[in-house]
Parts: sequence; structure tokens; C-alpha cells
Amino acid sequence: MSSNRNVVLATEEIYHIFNRGVERREIFTDKWEYRRALGTMNYYRFLEPPIRYSKYIILEEKRRIQLLNALLTSQLQVDILAFCLMPNHFHLLLKQTANAGISRFVSKSCDSYSKYFNIKHDRVGPLFQGPFKAVRVESEEQLIHLSRYIHLNPISSFLIKEAELDSYSWSSLPEYLAPQGNTLSNPTFIGGLFKSPTGYRDFIHNQIDYAQKMECIKHLAFEEKE
Repeated sequence: MSSNRNVVLATEEIYHIFNRGVERREIFTDKWEYRRALGTMNYYRFLEPPIRYSKYIILEEKRRIQLLNALLTSQLQVDILAFCLMPNHFHLLLKQTANAGISRFVSKSCDSYSKYFNIKHDRVGPLFQGPFKAVRVESEEQLIHLSRYIHLNPISSFLIKEAELDSYSWSSLPEYLAPQGNTLSNPTFIGGLFKSPTGYRDFIHNQIDYAQKMECIKHLAFEEKE
């Protein structure tokens, strides 16, 4: 899986990354698959993991902890600023921190997850719809609005209710609202632009009605081509 060839993925730049299941099929069908995808992303965000993730997760616990602790002090190839996994697609907000980091991260994460999914469901062939899409973030305003768009995805798509948004397990929003160590995302990068986690929460929730209306209009007005 490669990047959109029209977009140059430069180190120290930030990009919105998106892809969906081939033929818009579901790529996450239960909580174990979501957890597997997050574990894969957590592993391959580092520049030089010593073994494949599929080998890592079957190590003895002591060895697995040792390897993870070593990774946590090593160089990242991407800084995950925000993410959201949905039943048939995903959104990532990534800062590239090593040359070719985004392409390598997405390729290894998606390839690893695809192999797991295909074995589990006794299927063959691609799981994702071609090359991932990438859009460079050009301003701070664009950055914070993209983070809101990503975090609102479960509710703008009517997957969950508003009361469930803050605890949606497959996005980085819970990490933004209750920051703690060793999270998959880096919530301080964007969250630090607000006075507090509560301020960021208000920023998200103030647009819920609008986001849902735009989703309805999109489906009424035109047929998505991608």
C-alpha cells in the first residue's frame, strides 16, 4: 500500500491520512479486531521494531515487556496526533518524524492487519481500497479543525450517540480528555492549543449538530465517488 503519489510526504510535516475497506466492506467487525489494529499501529509507529508484530505478540510476557520498553525510548517514524477507526474506514492525523515514515508506517500497519484479518475470516486479496489518501496540513486552524472532524466521525456517521462520544474506544478523543502516559496518540500537540481538556471537549461538542446535518446533506446531495 503506497501513498497518494500527488502528495509529497515530507519529514516534520503533518498529514491527514484516510483509507477504507475494498468495496467499502467492513474492516473491523468486533472489538478484538479494533484492538489488533491499535496494537499494530502502536508497534509500527517506531522507526525500527526488531521483529514483525505477529511475532512480537506471541513472545513470552517478560520478553514482550522488555521489547516494548526499548521501543518506547527509540525514535518514532510518525507521531500520531489523532486517530479514529470506523467499521469500514480509518482517519489518522500524522506528523512524519523520519524520512518515508508515513508510507512505511501505513504500509506495515495495514499489511500486518490485513494478514491477520484474512486468516481470521478465511479470505484472500486486498483488504483496503488501493493507495491511502493524504492531505498536508497547512495551518494551525486546519490542524485543530481536522482533529475535530476526525473525533466527530463516529457521531457524524450516526454510529454512536453524543453521550458515547467521549468514551469511544477506537479514537484518540479519550486520550485528549484524560491525558496520561504511554498513549498511542500525542494529545498534547493539539490539546496544548486549548486552555484545558474541557476546553477541547467543548470545541468538539459544539459542532455535533452541524456535523450530523452535513453528513445527511452529503448523502442526499451526491453519491460519494471514492
